Amino acid sequence: MEQTLTDDIAAIMAKEAWSAEDHKELTKLLSDVTDASGRLRAALSDMEAANPQPKGAVALKIGMARYMACRFKEALEALTDATDNKDRRYFQGLCYKNLRQYDAAAEEFERAKDRGWDAVEIDLELVELKALAGNLEAAEKALARLEAKAGQRAEYHYLRGLIDELAGRIGQAQEAYLRARAADPNYAPATFRLAYFYDLHGEEEEAVKLYHECLSHPPVFANALMNLAVLYEDGNKYDQAAACLRRILTAMPNHPRARLFFKDVEASLTMFYDEDQAKRVARRNAVLDIPVTDFELSVRARNCLKKMNVRSLGDLVRTTEAELLAYKNFGETSLREIKEMLSIKGLHLGQALEEGEALGLPKPPAPPEANEGMLATPVEQIEFSVRARKAIESLGVKTLGDLAARTDAELLACKNFGQTSLNEVRQRLAEFGLQLREPG
Repeated sequence: MEQTLTDDIAAIMAKEAWSAEDHKELTKLLSDVTDASGRLRAALSDMEAANPQPKGAVALKIGMARYMACRFKEALEALTDATDNKDRRYFQGLCYKNLRQYDAAAEEFERAKDRGWDAVEIDLELVELKALAGNLEAAEKALARLEAKAGQRAEYHYLRGLIDELAGRIGQAQEAYLRARAADPNYAPATFRLAYFYDLHGEEEEAVKLYHECLSHPPVFANALMNLAVLYEDGNKYDQAAACLRRILTAMPNHPRARLFFKDVEASLTMFYDEDQAKRVARRNAVLDIPVTDFELSVRARNCLKKMNVRSLGDLVRTTEAELLAYKNFGETSLREIKEMLSIKGLHLGQALEEGEALGLPKPPAPPEANEGMLATPVEQIEFSVRARKAIESLGVKTLGDLAARTDAELLACKNFGQTSLNEVRQRLAEFGLQLREPG
C-alpha cells in the first residue's frame, strides 16, 4: 500500500505542469503516507535545483509546491512569473491570506473567479477574509446569501463557527466546527479551530489529538505545531515541544515566534531546577495573591482601591505612592493605612517597579494619543511570542484597544504569563504609541 502511494506521489511530482486537481490529489496522497512533509521538501528541492529561474507552467508548479510547504512569500515570487490562469490567481490568494494581507487576497480570489474558478468556493473564501479582517457583520451577511448553495458543505459550517467564535459565541462556534467535521472529517481548518477551542478550555488531550490531525494535511498548519509545542512544554515534554518547533523552522527558518520559543524550550531541556528557589517564589506569589479585602481598611481607602482596580497585594506593589495620592479622595491617612498593611507582609509600594528597574527591564511607555483606526487593529496582526499570545487570547482580547484597556495585573494573572511576557506586551503597545491601562 505504501509503495503504491509512493508511486502515485512520484507520478504527480514528475508532471511538467500542475493543476488545482493535481494539488488536491497530491494533498490527499500525502495525508496517507509517513513523513509527508519530508517527501514534499525533498521533491521541491529537486524542482528548484532543476529550475533556478522558473517561468510559465513550471513556475506555477513550484509556486503551488512552495505553498504546500508553507513558504508563502517564496511561493508568491514563483507565481508572479507563472502562467496567468485561474490556478495561479487562486494560489496567490491563498498565499496572501496566510500572510494576513486580506485585501490583496480578495483581489486575487476575484481574479481567479473571473478566470473560471468555482464561484461558490471563491465566495466562501471572501467570507473568511471578511471575518479574519474583523468585518463580522459583512461576513455574516455574505455567508447568509450562500446558505442555499453551500449550506451542506464543510466550508460553510466552518465559516459559521469562525464568525461565531470571533463574535464571542463560543458554544455555537464549537457546534458549527463539529458540523463541519461531520460533513468532511478531513477539513483541516475546522479541525484546527476545534482543537484550539479545546486547548483554551482545558481539554488538552482532545486538543493534542486534533492538532495532530491537522498536521496530516499540507500545507502544514504552523499554528497547530506552535500550539502543540506550548501544550507539550506545559506538560514538561520538552523533547516533543522541540520536535514541533524544528518542523516549523525547517520550513520557515526565520519564523520569529518559533525561533523565540525554541530558545525557551532548549533552555528548559538543560535547566537546573532549584527546588528551594521554586518554593520561595511560590510563597512570595501566594503573598502577592492575597486580596486587599482580607485586611482591615477604612471605607475611604477600600473604596479608592476598588475603583482603581487594585485587588491584591501584587497590584499594590506595582503601584506608586504618587499614583495613589493622585487619585480623588485618597489622602495621606489612607496612604499610611496602605503602607502599614504592606509592611506586615514585608512589602512596600512600587516594589515591583523597583525590582524590574534593577533587572534592567524597560519602563512603561508614556501615555498615548491613539486614533480609532489604530485601536481597532486586530491583535492577530501583531507579532507576539506564543506565551504572550496565549494569555491575550484567553482574555478574549481582539484588538489593540482591547489590549490597552487591560492592566498589568490582569495579564499577570494568566497561566504561565510572567514579567518577560509583560515586558513584551508593553513593547508591542509602545510601538503603536499605546500602553496598558493603569489601575484607577
